[in-house]
Formats: sequence, structure tokens, C-alpha cells
Amino acid sequence: MKNLRDLLLNPLKNQRDKQPKTKGLPSMKKNKRGIELKTEAEIEIMRVAGKIVATVLKEIQEITKPGMTTGDLDAYAENRIREMGASPSFKGYHGFPASICACINDEVVHGIPSPKKVINMGDILKIDTGAYYNGFHGDSCISFPVGKVKRNAVKLLEVAEVALYKGIEQVKAGNYLMDIAIAVQDYVEKNGFSVVENFVGHGVGRNLHEEPSVFNVRTKDLPNVELKAGMTLAIEPIINAGKKETRTLKDHWTVVTVDKQLSAQFEHTVLVTNDGYEILTQRN
Repeated sequence: MKNLRDLLLNPLKNQRDKQPKTKGLPSMKKNKRGIELKTEAEIEIMRVAGKIVATVLKEIQEITKPGMTTGDLDAYAENRIREMGASPSFKGYHGFPASICACINDEVVHGIPSPKKVINMGDILKIDTGAYYNGFHGDSCISFPVGKVKRNAVKLLEVAEVALYKGIEQVKAGNYLMDIAIAVQDYVEKNGFSVVENFVGHGVGRNLHEEPSVFNVRTKDLPNVELKAGMTLAIEPIINAGKKETRTLKDHWTVVTVDKQLSAQFEHTVLVTNDGYEILTQRN
């Protein structure tokens, strides 16, 4: 298992760099300029990128029905992203072959969409996607039930979404990354679930993954960075119904829970402001 720092440098775990880089996307090299504070003009571009991502995720949730495949949703997402004048951030990124990550039930992150992967009634579906627009990225993830699901699944989804907003509420200039992590971890564990520790959020902007690492639990392994106005962060707690531990499947991408229990994730791209925050990927 890679440590958190390695996960930031290689955020799509165990990547295979065999595919050509998607045309129009920036270099996949680690951003060496440190933590960038966005200008107002850059923030406005990121608002557009965020709106594109939010629109796609909202539409995917609306159209998803039992019997569809995750490949269907991937094709829809790519088409809509391009229709709105952007490029899919994920496709070709470190060789990832699709425009969305699609995870079902015990799949945690980086699920590869497939025309053979059928969505069934009672599933929990997680869709993560990004859009690259005019030099900047937006990044967001939603989890939702397909039809009626069990009571524990409903609770998991509710806790995972509230946990994201508990973290976001700590975002303002002068606070620290640890404030986000404490808010997320305490809320999740109080409700009887676990936080996946070996995947973290990140800065986002010119590059899909930038500094800083946005951790979701108390840690001494990563810098406890002070938040400053103009930072843009992808905050993305991943919550498991059972144990926090995960493993990676033979496709070298899809990560699942070790105990086959359900997992849920919510993510927003968030701008740090002097008096709080602005969610750039808000769906409502």
C-alpha cells in the first residue's frame, strides 16, 4: 500500500501509462509551483469547469436505471462534457481509459466503466468525473442508490454526504487542513462507519491533482497546511460501512473494500475565501 504522499503524486492508484495523453490536456507531471492561489479570472474559469461537472453528475443520476451499464454512463458523460466545450479530465490521465470512475457497492474508487458492467436495482453507484475547461479542471463525485436499497445503505449514503459538508464547513482562510479532517473523521466514526485513510483529496486547478493533500483523518504524515483565500481544493472523504482497509483488483485500477461491505464517496471542488468557501461543483 502506498503512503499518502505517493497517492498524491500518483493519485490514480497503480496506474498504467500505456495510453497516449488525451489531446488538449496538460502535462501529467507533478505540479512544481507549490500551492497556487487562483486569481479572480482563473476562479471564473473554474466556476465554468465546476458547473460542467455538476451538470453531468446531476444528469447521470437522473438517467440511471437498472439494466444500464457503467459503459453507457461513461459514453453519456464524455459526450456531455464535450458538448459543453470541455474535455474529460480523467480520460487518458495516467492511462485511465474512461471519462468517469464508476464504482458499484463494495467498489471504493477508480472503477473502470464497461459495457459488461450492468447496474442492478438495489445497487449503490458512485460516479466521479472531471472536466478540463480553458486550462483548468473541475472535479466532483456523487453516490446514489439505484431504486430501493437497504436501510444501512441509506444511512451510509447520508453519513457520507453529510461528512463532506462537515469538512467543507471548516474551509476558510486561517483554518487548517486538520480542521477538515477532524470534522470528517469525528462525524463518520460517531455514526459507526469508517473513513478510508489511504486515499486523500487534493488541490485542483491547472492540474487535476495538485498540492496540498487534503486528508480525511488525523495524521502526522502530511503537512497541516494553513488555508488561504484563492486555494481550490477537491475535498473527497470515502466512507466504508465496515473496515477501512481496501485492496486493488487485478485490473490495477479498481479498489474494493476488504470485507466486501459497501462504500460511499462524495466530492466537491471548493474555493477558499476570506470569510468561508464557495462550492464550485454545486449541483443545486
